[in-house]
Amino acid sequence: MSLLSEISKRDTDLFYEYLDIEEKTSQATSDVKLVADFTEYNPLHNGHYHCMKTARSKVKDSLFVAIVPGLFERSGRGIPYILPRQKRAEIAVSLGADIVVEGPPMGLMGSGQYSLCLCKMFKALNTDFIPRGYNPVEGFDEIMKRINQGHHIAPKPYKIVDKTTGEILLKDKLKEDNYVITSFANSLSKIGFDYTNKFIFVERIEGVSGTRIREAVMSGKFDDVADMMPQKTIDVLKKDKDSIIFGKRLEDKIVDNANNMDLGSLNMLNEKLASQIESKKTFDTVEDVMDAIPQGFSTHFKERILSILENPITKKDMSDFIDKYPSQIRILKYKNDEVLELFKEKVNTENVSQ
Repeated sequence: MSLLSEISKRDTDLFYEYLDIEEKTSQATSDVKLVADFTEYNPLHNGHYHCMKTARSKVKDSLFVAIVPGLFERSGRGIPYILPRQKRAEIAVSLGADIVVEGPPMGLMGSGQYSLCLCKMFKALNTDFIPRGYNPVEGFDEIMKRINQGHHIAPKPYKIVDKTTGEILLKDKLKEDNYVITSFANSLSKIGFDYTNKFIFVERIEGVSGTRIREAVMSGKFDDVADMMPQKTIDVLKKDKDSIIFGKRLEDKIVDNANNMDLGSLNMLNEKLASQIESKKTFDTVEDVMDAIPQGFSTHFKERILSILENPITKKDMSDFIDKYPSQIRILKYKNDEVLELFKEKVNTENVSQ
């Protein structure tokens, strides 16, 4: 069985196992400060490392927890991660994270679904601080100030609204990093999470290109981007070349599912989209399937649909997963036993697995 097949089977089993877990909440018994960052670490580069170090310097003697997605190893762009999450967690702990926990299956969810799950995870972790990188643009300082005042900030089409005061703070479209901050604040407000003075905003550093890193991974020329990543990341990429899954898919499975499944039952596929794809049957190759998927609202829409065809989760099952999330916190890697015990005393659930 190939690595991709092993991952798909394992994560499908984990997904459905999760649906059977009963939530067990608990009261935190530790007053240690917990800093929780949500990031893909795809792979962990100098920007991620800078954010981690900055947060640690601002909150001394804290637990730094990285929330790393997640089941099925598909990014927010719908494409396979460079490395499986266990390897990404290994790098993170070696560079200063105390605990790495498994985040939701990002590439198989809509952005609203993923954001809601993340917010529920922050609540379960009993989070004190949230570091987040941003791009400095005119008007965004005021938005960040309002967020740390606890205002309900919400992104709308081509504007950012302070729902606490009713003001329009910005009339423009935000870049991805800044949009994620406002979207996340909006979702936290919806679940009643008080994020007053919890965000640690870290200005993005220059000189890191995700595109160049991905190109180097595909070519194997890691030294070409050595100035963009910590040495530990480069060492793992070189040592564990066989673990690199970027650019690889279970193509036969995608084609078979596209030909034979009830596509309208799958998460992220509405009836109109399902009918458009099904009208182009029968498919012989993954390229045929890709051509049958209409251009969506985002650049990576087609890749995201391929991921749900590759790992078919129904709307109902995904809804049940989100309702229960995170009934269990899965630890991917931790620094030592002392850190693990502190973590268990801090979080708001008894269900912590390794």
